[in-house]
Amino acid sequence: MDRALAEFQLEGGGTFLIEVPEPESESALEPVSVDGQMVYRATKSFEEAIAQVRPVVSSIATRFKTGLTTPADEVEVKFGLNLSVDAGVVFSSVGGQVNFEVTLKWKGDEAKAD
Repeated sequence: MDRALAEFQLEGGGTFLIEVPEPESESALEPVSVDGQMVYRATKSFEEAIAQVRPVVSSIATRFKTGLTTPADEVEVKFGLNLSVDAGVVFSSVGGQVNFEVTLKWKGDEAKAD
């Protein structure tokens, strides 16, 4: 897979460069020169791209925290993300599968203090 550099804007000002997969369709992308090097300007700010993940994380956490017969006291979710110039954030996969690692914790009665 070919790689390219992308420039992501930060909402608070400033930019940063990151290596991303070569865009599939370059027609809507704007190549720009940064320090003499051609890069693609991302179509979303970094914060907008990351915000796409929030509903997925919220849904997983809610299901395991309140959707169980005995709701978990703590929910930990791990997954991989790839930044994309045109799509923003894409859940990363290995071998065509996306994996979520979920850890649930319940506090025992011994954790309660009178």
